Amino acid sequence: MISGSAKGGNSNASRSSDMFGMGRFVKVEKDGDGNVRKVSFEHDDEFNFAYDVVDSIAFKHPNKLAMLYVSNDGEERSFTFKDMKDYSSKAANYFVSLGIKRGDKVLLLLKRHYQYWFSVVALHRIGAIAIPATNQLKCHDLEYRIKSAGVSAVICTADDDLHGEVEKAEKSSGVDLIRIMVNGTRKGWHDFNGEFIVFSDKFPRTPNTPCGNDLMLMFFTSGTTGYPKIAMHSYRYPLGHFVTAKYWHMVEEDGLHLTISETGWAKASWGKIYGQWMCGAAVFVYDFDRFHADRILPMFEKYNITTFCAPPTMYRMLIKEDISKYDLSSIHHASTAGEALNPEVFRKFEELTGHRIMEGFGQSETTLIVGNLVGQKHKVGSMGKPVPTYDIRLINKEGIESGVGEPGEICISIKDGLPCGLAIGYYGNYEETAQRWCDGWYHTGDLAWRDEDGMFWYVGRVDDVIKSSGYRIGPFEVENVIMELPYVLECGVSAAPDPVRGQVVKASIVLVKGTQPSEELKKEIQEYVKENTAPYKYPRIVEFLESLPKTFSGKIIRSKL
Repeated sequence: MISGSAKGGNSNASRSSDMFGMGRFVKVEKDGDGNVRKVSFEHDDEFNFAYDVVDSIAFKHPNKLAMLYVSNDGEERSFTFKDMKDYSSKAANYFVSLGIKRGDKVLLLLKRHYQYWFSVVALHRIGAIAIPATNQLKCHDLEYRIKSAGVSAVICTADDDLHGEVEKAEKSSGVDLIRIMVNGTRKGWHDFNGEFIVFSDKFPRTPNTPCGNDLMLMFFTSGTTGYPKIAMHSYRYPLGHFVTAKYWHMVEEDGLHLTISETGWAKASWGKIYGQWMCGAAVFVYDFDRFHADRILPMFEKYNITTFCAPPTMYRMLIKEDISKYDLSSIHHASTAGEALNPEVFRKFEELTGHRIMEGFGQSETTLIVGNLVGQKHKVGSMGKPVPTYDIRLINKEGIESGVGEPGEICISIKDGLPCGLAIGYYGNYEETAQRWCDGWYHTGDLAWRDEDGMFWYVGRVDDVIKSSGYRIGPFEVENVIMELPYVLECGVSAAPDPVRGQVVKASIVLVKGTQPSEELKKEIQEYVKENTAPYKYPRIVEFLESLPKTFSGKIIRSKL
């Protein structure tokens, strides 16, 4: 374990009274100033989130709010922890009646429907492996996922004809799926809403209940290169998100947390269920179809949302809106992850709201591994420091630790076993697993450099670094400068081949509405970069686009630029 933000030598081990029964599993050590120094886990080989969190809180605080849900058309529903216990137990009994059993792979295509929470907790009870996926998938995407993961059941929204895509993928895959539909009915599909409710709300723990190192959850990675890989997580995984929620999101026992993510992404597990509920905080769920800043912004005041996390893309959209006319005073803390946040967006958001956005970094394969945690010194644009649940090093291409100011790959030590929160490996992909979990390290594939205060600064993916005339240029540092221009909405920087320099910097830019592309504008952008960063980094190629190619999770695919 490493020290996160320790300032003094004194320490005290504590299991705070607000941990809702988590003291048996989580041990927190703080320094003399009250900053988190070390987080360790005990009895994690016995942990099952459904029983040790959901049911535990339901028993002690049955009327405590677990979720406030708002549908796309404004319908509101609230669920207590007892509701979550009872409905997930009903769903577990229902799934078992349909033939879903321990070890089965179950694909969840449920947008932000509240039934997702019933279903995923139910699968944790059974021991079936939950595989969240986005509702944006088409037949080809679904066929790959069904075949590569060995899916035997699917729980699907009735919206958007997604069920039709599932049926085509099932046929082309040559498998017979157990098909369950939420919020609708269709021939050949089981009706979740109408059928699960009649089942017993008792699904007791037994000596054979899965826990610890048993396989619980699988995520398809974003797939910025090649087909998505399948990260496998055990029942220990939720425990790793205790730090994510308590010391980065800074959720509050009586607060309401909003993470803007569809349930098909790992980010939903970061911010919409595990860590938040372990800390006793309720989650706010807005089941929207398309992101509209002017619809979401009034909800902070209306529902008293206290902590907030969103990807940089949505912060960029928010600051383009006139947010000064909205009351955001309920927010106590704001954070971001998914991609690095441009400093200009940070400064503008703070100017408009008074809130500082705290960055964090992690992957589908991990929980939060680097972040600006409570009590730490903050630097605009920095990812923060390694969190105190992982031993993190920056390793250069020679295989040794990088010095101050030198870029290196972010690596997690696995010399003493897999830390709580790190994936077991990639399902069905032993070659890729051996490449990433090797020589005592898990290799993230992301580059950063460390300053004299131990703060990490993002450079880019290993494959994204631009090598031009002997210089190594991180695309993000160029994007930061270009994003300072008021007429730039989005920017992606990539390498373009060059017969003399090997590669040159190329900037692909989306302009704000009302700004027309021109040769003069290209030159203005190039000169701005030359004046505000090292001149060798300026984009020799500037291209204006209507949109940037992105993964389903919203990350820019630089290889397509």
